[in-house]
Amino acid sequence: MFEKGEYIIYGGSGVCQVEDIVTMDMKGVPRDRLFYVLKPSDQKGGKIFTPVDSEKAYMRSILTKEEASRLIEQIPDIEELWIRNEKLREAQYKACMKSCDCKEWVRIIKTLYVRKKQRNAQGKKITSTDKKYLHMAENYLYSELEIPLGIAKENMENYITEQIEQRKR
Repeated sequence: MFEKGEYIIYGGSGVCQVEDIVTMDMKGVPRDRLFYVLKPSDQKGGKIFTPVDSEKAYMRSILTKEEASRLIEQIPDIEELWIRNEKLREAQYKACMKSCDCKEWVRIIKTLYVRKKQRNAQGKKITSTDKKYLHMAENYLYSELEIPLGIAKENMENYITEQIEQRKR
């Protein structure tokens, strides 16, 4: 069970803070069933109510500072997604996002940086689907890393690039 004030990853909502743990006074809901009141980091004033014992929604603690640093160290070794069939591309992106796994988000980001570079070289723009998933993966990853590392989400891409460059030397 998560604690009040703790940051977690909640399914498709990304980083949320556990604002409270309450019971609900609603018809059809057992009075002793506990619910998390979650505050999504990207939604001003938004709240999510989800059962503590929910098996439908994926919930996990965010990375610790050590885990976040280790993930950044591993980025050069994390392989891109290589999807030959264009029609299956979005399904693969969706599966990676739904996994709530930082390494899968990194795979999407690395893949889409390579695709963007290739398309630019051909005089083409990034597709709207690629753009959507690149933004989503970066947002989820950077939002999670910003808390344990204490670095603003806007500065995360530069920070990660610097860390990787330092390790190469």
